[in-house]
Amino acid sequence: MLKLEPRPQLSRFWSYGSPILALLITVVIGVALFALLGKDPVKGLLVFFWEPIKSGYAIGELMVKATPLLIIALGLAVCFRSNVWNIGAEGQFVIGAIAAGYVALLADRSTGPWIVPAIILAGILGGMAWAAIVALLRDRFNANEILVSLMLVYVATLVLGYMVAGPLKDPMGFNFPQSKTFDAVTQIPRLIKGSRVSIGLLIALAGAAMLWVFLFRTRAGFAQQVGGLAPAAARYAGFSARRAVWIALLTSGGAAGLAGALEVAGPIGQLSPYVPAGYGFAAIIVAFVGRLHPVGMIFSAILMSMFYIGGELAQSRLGLPKSLTGVFQGLLLFTLLACDTLIAYRIRRKATPKAAPSTAATSSLQASTPLNAPAVRATEGAL
Repeated sequence: MLKLEPRPQLSRFWSYGSPILALLITVVIGVALFALLGKDPVKGLLVFFWEPIKSGYAIGELMVKATPLLIIALGLAVCFRSNVWNIGAEGQFVIGAIAAGYVALLADRSTGPWIVPAIILAGILGGMAWAAIVALLRDRFNANEILVSLMLVYVATLVLGYMVAGPLKDPMGFNFPQSKTFDAVTQIPRLIKGSRVSIGLLIALAGAAMLWVFLFRTRAGFAQQVGGLAPAAARYAGFSARRAVWIALLTSGGAAGLAGALEVAGPIGQLSPYVPAGYGFAAIIVAFVGRLHPVGMIFSAILMSMFYIGGELAQSRLGLPKSLTGVFQGLLLFTLLACDTLIAYRIRRKATPKAAPSTAATSSLQASTPLNAPAVRATEGAL
């Protein structure tokens, strides 16, 4: 028998080893899943883990997917380290995309390259404004930010549907609910000719470096984490817990809005009902698999983008549903939660109790006691 025994202190080894073990377990379950579906497990694994990196073009597409995931995860890391649970990054992503798309639609033939920074700024402000609703309700009315931010995702999706079917609808689009294609001048600059990788990748990497400096090398970053985790201690130290909430949510919302702007003015090139791609929810997994550390989130964003591309390839090459992407994402999250148990607990073999005397032996002992009792008493009297 095995049992969980509390550790005297948290395991540093399993703090970093848990995501690796979770990935290995996910792969093993994935192999079994492919076999149950009647597909070649080796071919299935190649689709998810080899096809996305086998060529320069494939790596470029991998970076396109990883960029918004990393940017959103960086903002969420600030929230989660501050004990603020922003689950609505998807809605902030959508509102940022709407704001950026609105600015992009203002461009005409006389518009210059200055429109690109304006689009990016509009996306950031849009995401911050949507997150500010959550911060205001949490600050003034002590509303649960998990529920508020999550419900606002659906509101943002409805706003997008209204905009592309109404004010921003393409009049020459044959009545499809979408905006017109953005002018070339609004396109986010590409890093490599012939590839869809944009400067958003550089922005994401720069953001990871800035977050590392902010969290681990500045007093403000330390105050941010203390203000969220221990409000009483923060007040004693002169830190503001309210400020920690606002900074966390505005930073997270701005990052999600930035990702939305880079996506809608980059690979997508227009507003449509298909802007929500689940990046806001997948970034939560990216943040936790990366241990809320900027470097770790870079690798976990690449891993998650492999799942996205692998799901698309599994649909076209193996005849499997695209929802397989979500299955792998969910498996990774739940196995990570299970493996994280090893940080605070260790597995020990439970000692097997000694077997009780058999019924026959007990009966024999009881039967012999009355016969021997007089002799014992006589011996005691003689002594």
